[in-house]
Amino acid sequence: MESQPNNPLHGVKLASIVDFLVDHYGWEELGERIRINCFRSNPTVKSSLKFLRRTPWAREKVENLYLRTIKK
Repeated sequence: MESQPNNPLHGVKLASIVDFLVDHYGWEELGERIRINCFRSNPTVKSSLKFLRRTPWAREKVENLYLRTIKK
């Protein structure tokens, strides 16, 4: 496995990112910050991961929120 020192998401699983954001913000606030239905209508980690894995633009928004949150 190659080292990626400039990639802060290297080695971080999407499931870990979603779990962190849900613990930090809760589903309601997460749905307000990232306005996608998988966070607003009957949200679960499993359904959110399924959507995010096949929707690159939504995954990018989640990853960007995660990076902004951990920098605080």
